[in-house]
Amino acid sequence: MIDILIIAVILAAAVVGICSTVRHFRNRGGCCGGGGFTPKKKKLKNIRYTRTFRVEGMHCAHCKGRVEEIVNDIKGIAGKVDLKNGELTVFYAEDVDDALLKTRIERAGYHIPDIP
Repeated sequence: MIDILIIAVILAAAVVGICSTVRHFRNRGGCCGGGGFTPKKKKLKNIRYTRTFRVEGMHCAHCKGRVEEIVNDIKGIAGKVDLKNGELTVFYAEDVDDALLKTRIERAGYHIPDIP
């Protein structure tokens, strides 16, 4: 009887694991909170310059959306993430201290090693 109970628990855990893995790869339940979120696009009128930073800790489309939203909430800059390469391209319309950018992104759980 105990053997049957142990097998049932193992099968239930396997089913839950398989279902969550399938949801993850269909972008319906990312590694850090879920899929389906798309940040608002931000357009700047006069782009003075751009910079590209490496961002560590991004794993899925939800991570990409979170980083883009953080950058787009800062006045005078807009950002676009290349998840495949782990890069953030920041478009500057005004001078913004990179330390502010780093602080906000690291507060969300990601890391930019390029900014001291």
